[in-house]
Amino acid sequence: MKNLIFSLPFFLTLFFGTHVNAQKISDGQTIEINGMSVTFNILNKESVEAGGKPYDRYKVSATVKNASDKGYNIRLSSYPQIVSNIGLVELNCINATGAKLTSKKIELKMKAQMINVSYSAYDKSGKFTTNMIPITGSYYFDPGDTISDNAIFIVPQGEKPDVSVRNLR
Repeated sequence: MKNLIFSLPFFLTLFFGTHVNAQKISDGQTIEINGMSVTFNILNKESVEAGGKPYDRYKVSATVKNASDKGYNIRLSSYPQIVSNIGLVELNCINATGAKLTSKKIELKMKAQMINVSYSAYDKSGKFTTNMIPITGSYYFDPGDTISDNAIFIVPQGEKPDVSVRNLR
């Protein structure tokens, strides 16, 4: 019981800290978040059945544009380096079911900058050769850049996607 009482503030902070910054967004709407313009669009709708129940299936699109003069950049210091914080904004469909392997959210991430690196090695025949391999050198989102992604949301029949957007930067 003592652990539950001490854990409650942590869970409340975690819940409200991640959802307080979220804003509702509807079809065709653009929201400004920290110098980024986020647009959400419904591309098409169809009725489907999953598990004997009727649902509405929406193909949706999300776009983020860097409308500020501030660029975002993550430089990698070594290769391979695992980077998990390249997300810019996340659109979460609150009433999506995730049925039939569909999405519940769209995360728009920074662009990868690919660098061609040459390396020399001996091939199978013993000949010394030089080859090129592309590697990720950094992730970026420059002023004026636009990033888009599509997803499929399945929601209960008669409902539209209830989408919120939050900043990940």
